[in-house]
Amino acid sequence: MPEYGRNVQKMIERVKDIKDRDKRNEQIRAVVAVMGILNPQLRDLSDFRHKLWDHVYIISDFQIDIDSPYPVPTRETFVTKPNPIPLEKSPLKAPHYGRNIQNMIEMVANKEEGEARDGMILVLANYMRQQYLIWNKDSVSDETIFKDIVELSNGKIKIPENMHLSTFVPQGNSGNVHNSGYSSSRNMHRNFRQGNKKKMSGQKRNG
Repeated sequence: MPEYGRNVQKMIERVKDIKDRDKRNEQIRAVVAVMGILNPQLRDLSDFRHKLWDHVYIISDFQIDIDSPYPVPTRETFVTKPNPIPLEKSPLKAPHYGRNIQNMIEMVANKEEGEARDGMILVLANYMRQQYLIWNKDSVSDETIFKDIVELSNGKIKIPENMHLSTFVPQGNSGNVHNSGYSSSRNMHRNFRQGNKKKMSGQKRNG
């Protein structure tokens, strides 16, 4: 552990070789005190001293035989793999849009029909058009975007009659887009995140 330096490592090696157990325990307590002085930032931790003793074992490669005031750690204690993060395994229906848009379409499809839902469809369509033109510089018709929404929702979303997308022009290579639906698409992202949080909290309460 480089934060302690070579001298601490040498001290622990010497203590490890002491034959008398009582003397070995006495000396290692002195070394632990020095380690605490060298790393004062550890004092902010609630288990400050526990960590110092664990570090003694790590530096000695878990070969030192001492009477620790805490449970003796093993090598496996510090190499245990973290729990895997669950990932979406369902295939993307339209990779060029990404999973976020697919999830947003699912969220909108589950909303009750009405003016609010139609507004979300319009915002979603405008945002999908933005994303489409970032990767495909050719123009895209409203009908193409609407068709994609219907297909990605498995027919659950019906596009309201007389719905038209706002016009916009991508600026340069940065992907910045100026249009009347831009701020609304940001709001929809926020609503989607909030909906996910409520869904997750509900699952925790039901669990």
